[in-house]
Order: sequence, then structure tokens, then C-alpha cells
Amino acid sequence: MLRFLSIRAWNGLLVMLGVSFTSFLLFSYIGDPVNNLLGESATVAQKEALRASLGLDQPLLVRFYKYLGLAVRGEFGVSYRNLEPVGQLLWSRVPATLELSFCAAALALGAGIPMGVYAAIRRDSRIAQLMQLVSLIGISMPSFLTGILLILVFSVELNWLPASGRGDVVQWGHWSTGLLTLSGWKSLVMPSITLALFQLTLFMRLVRSEMLEVLRTDYIKFARARGIAERSIHFHHALKNTLIPVITVAGLQLGALIAFSIITETVFQWPGMGLLIIQAITFSDIPVIAAYLMLIALLFVGINAAVDLLYFRVDPRVRPA
Repeated sequence: MLRFLSIRAWNGLLVMLGVSFTSFLLFSYIGDPVNNLLGESATVAQKEALRASLGLDQPLLVRFYKYLGLAVRGEFGVSYRNLEPVGQLLWSRVPATLELSFCAAALALGAGIPMGVYAAIRRDSRIAQLMQLVSLIGISMPSFLTGILLILVFSVELNWLPASGRGDVVQWGHWSTGLLTLSGWKSLVMPSITLALFQLTLFMRLVRSEMLEVLRTDYIKFARARGIAERSIHFHHALKNTLIPVITVAGLQLGALIAFSIITETVFQWPGMGLLIIQAITFSDIPVIAAYLMLIALLFVGINAAVDLLYFRVDPRVRPA
């Protein structure tokens, strides 16, 4: 186990070093931070003085070493657009994105897995066929179109839910949350459905196909021959052996929900990291873009490590010898 975890930690460290070097190159070769901070009207002497104070006159490797040291402490400079420390700016947006992503993941897993199991067990029923049709529509429809349709129906026509924003939030220590207010929950409904719809249909189709394959195996036939109840066969034997690919995809998709919630946050003007990175790209705010890359890479490394550990819990066969 220790050897396995050491290998995973080493691989994660290499990934983070690669991403940190990529984000450092953004600082070095895309745009000029001196011009962004001082403007074109600054004199040459002012620009050179600021360049020296920022350490931009030093060799590339020296600057990368210093950048890495600052990144480990969560310091990525100052946003060119907001003129705030990037770490502070990102942290103010993290709660909104994580709440949206985890609610969407809970909805996708909580509905997708039972629907996939039902569609596999009752594959010839009309409800299962209807689920297949709905899943095909859900996996084909772009998320921005889903969001716009939900806004049109539930905000414009019915006036049940707010069309944008996060609603009222409360501070819980250093964490701002909308989960403790009614308007926060109302504002969360449509964005989480929009973000979860593709993942829900993906999980449903994955569970259905894996479940059908497992139900055709010899040990399932042997279990039926022994007279074991169908409920036990479906949920204790078959479903447990279906979870390995589901865990793999769920881990990757959770990272994708966090990293690629940009479109959903833009449609609903959700004040999270996705909306922030769109604004940063629009204004060439390189420090924010670089910090976002580092944070997303760290999230993916952590999620992949958690998925690997879950394998040991679900299936002892994948444990290293």
C-alpha cells in the first residue's frame, strides 16, 4: 500500500511540476505584465524599475524557481483586471463553484445509477426504453441550450426560479454558502440540473451497459442456480462488480464538472471560478489564468488519488501484490 501511494504521489508531483511550468510560461511569454500594470504612457525608466522589482530581468530558471516557491504558498501575484491578489480572488470564487459542482455530481450519481440499474434489469419495459430515449437527448443537447431552455420555462414563463446569480449567501467562517438560504437553493436548481444532465445520462448508460454484461457472466448464472434471490443477485453481486468503471468515470467527471463548469456559470452568471476565468481570458489576465491551471491540476490529481483508493474498498482484486 505504501509503495502504491508513493508511486501515485510521485506521479502527481510530476504532473504538478509540468502544469506549473506551463503556467509559468504564460507569465513569461504571453503579454507584458509591466505594460499591463503601468500602461503604455509609462516611461522607459519606470518600466525598467518595475521589471527589476518583479524579478523579470533575471534568468528563466531563476524566475521559475521563485515562481514555484510562491505557488506552493498560494501566491500568484496580482490580477491585472481586478488589482487584487490572485489567491484571494480565486478563494472568493471557490465556494460557489464547489457547491454547484458537488450538487450536480450528487444529482447525476443519485439519479443516474438507479436509472441505469432499472434500465438493465427491466430492459424490455416501456419505462426503460423511455429512459434510453431521454438519455440520448440529454447526452446530445449542449449545456448552454439546456440552460437557456430552463431559464425560458422556469424564469421567464413560470417565474418560479431566478434566472441568474447565486441568491442570498451567508458567511460560515471563511466559507460563503448559499445552501443555508431559500433563495440560494432556488438559484442553485437550474444551474445544477444543467451541469448534471450530461453526466446523469452518461452514468445511466454506463451502468446499464456494465450491468447487462455482468448479468451474463457465469457466476451470476451459478448464483441463480443456487436459488439466491434476484434482489440479492442484482444489488449485491452484479451492482458491486459494476462499480469499478463507474468509480473511474465518476472521478474524472467530477473533476470535469469543476474544471468545465465555465459554460453553465456564464449562462446563469454564477459567480464561480468558471465565470472568473472567462473574464480573465477576455482581459488577458495571465496571473488568474495561471493560478486557475494550477488549481484545476491539483484537483484532478487529488480526485484521481481518491479514485485509486476507492478501488481497494470496492474490489480487492485490484490491490497490488
